[in-house]
Amino acid sequence: MKNVLSVENMKKSDKGTIAGGVPGIELMRRAAKGVFDAVSWRAPVAVVCGAGNNAGDGYALALLLTGAGIECAVFTLSDRFSADGRYYHDKCISEGVSVRPWNKDDLKGYGTVVDCVFGIGFKGTLNGAEREAVRAINESGAYVVSVDINSGLDADSGLAEYCVISDLTVSVGGFKTGHFLNFAKDVMKEKVNVDIGIEPIDRAYRFLEKEDLFSVFSPRPNCSHKGTYGYAALIGGSRRYTGAIRLSYLSNAAMRSGAGVVRCAFPGSLYHEIVPALLESTAFPLSDDGGEVRFAESEAEELVAGVKTVAFGMGIGTGEGAKELLTWLLAHFKGVLIVDADGLNILSRLCGKTIKNAACRLILTPHVGEFSRLSSKTSDEILSSPVGCAEDYARAVGAVVLLKGPSTVVTDGETTYIVDAGCAGMATAGSGDVLSGVLAAVASYVPDAAFAAAVAAYVNGKAGERAEEKVGSVSMIASDTVRAIPEVISSIEKNL
Repeated sequence: MKNVLSVENMKKSDKGTIAGGVPGIELMRRAAKGVFDAVSWRAPVAVVCGAGNNAGDGYALALLLTGAGIECAVFTLSDRFSADGRYYHDKCISEGVSVRPWNKDDLKGYGTVVDCVFGIGFKGTLNGAEREAVRAINESGAYVVSVDINSGLDADSGLAEYCVISDLTVSVGGFKTGHFLNFAKDVMKEKVNVDIGIEPIDRAYRFLEKEDLFSVFSPRPNCSHKGTYGYAALIGGSRRYTGAIRLSYLSNAAMRSGAGVVRCAFPGSLYHEIVPALLESTAFPLSDDGGEVRFAESEAEELVAGVKTVAFGMGIGTGEGAKELLTWLLAHFKGVLIVDADGLNILSRLCGKTIKNAACRLILTPHVGEFSRLSSKTSDEILSSPVGCAEDYARAVGAVVLLKGPSTVVTDGETTYIVDAGCAGMATAGSGDVLSGVLAAVASYVPDAAFAAAVAAYVNGKAGERAEEKVGSVSMIASDTVRAIPEVISSIEKNL
């Protein structure tokens, strides 16, 4: 797994590497060489430099481009330099590289424009000449390369009021969380990281990739049976919340993701509507009152007997019966309990001690609005620090938090995964239900709950991406994602 760093961790690690004997000038040279090698250059090249070390990377890059015979010009927005940046600026001047102050018409006619205006230290909003330069970069019609991070984008949160829209962003030294969160996917068509020999000083987050899943989805032995891969129970549905459709998404996603047996529990009065929508899942009707679950302890005990994972809450409503059932599960179920949708809204009204003292291993799968209700933080606070907020809450209640967004944050408070899988087409009803189904299956045969949640987010996201390729983001529905799950898992299993 690749490292993903916070800005603070990256800065400390950079200083630590220099203190360990690698000069800053050498790190800047390595950064420039990494960018140079990562890009298929379209001449002529314009490099737009601000101040600080990000600008220094641009000056060092201009030297490499010129040395390779690629026509290049540097346009400066500042006469301030970091010490290492000044070294490469002065070297550009002495070696005859074209360096001149930027004006708004300078970027016309260039094949590639390199954004070195701001680095990972940027916070706030763009103003003045820097804002105009970013606008000119975006309107240049050239192939745009951002060095380390898109200027104007917060390297921790991925938020921006206005920023460079790049064809390629070349991260330096390690990906930062801002390469994945919030607006990142909308402003980076492609991103790569170049290693320049900086080792993280503090704990890094983990970037989940396909090869990290090979051990999970390796071919299964012939000498195995359905019990080998776990029994999962799915509890949801109500008259009001389209139980048949939601539970079919859940159960089919769980079966396609490798669960041995899936028990699908729902209000009994919906039996004839729901059963035809299920595949090989086992139907488990529950007592109900007007199409909503009515709690009966004997039924709950029978439902979870021998079950490794339970997914609770999808379309179940927030009535008293659902609340009693969730409270009972928290107190008595010994396996992995996944809580989503209405279950999260119920959970937000329960005593924090009830959650923290749960008998089960708890996985919570909120989107930002649901997480706001759970954590009592505002949506703006969460969006500004998705990783920090998720980690804090996970530690506080002893649960795994899977925070949904353009990229997914999964954490148990100690180990944190960033899952960069998913697409715009998944912004449709039922997508969260599909994820819960995948997770219920994976958690039944992957013992580490946080890793299981990250794996499920990856499979679900990649299935969504494949579905979007076939039907487009506008027409895509959740069942398209379910149909693509076998393709994703098969490609991992066969290492394709």
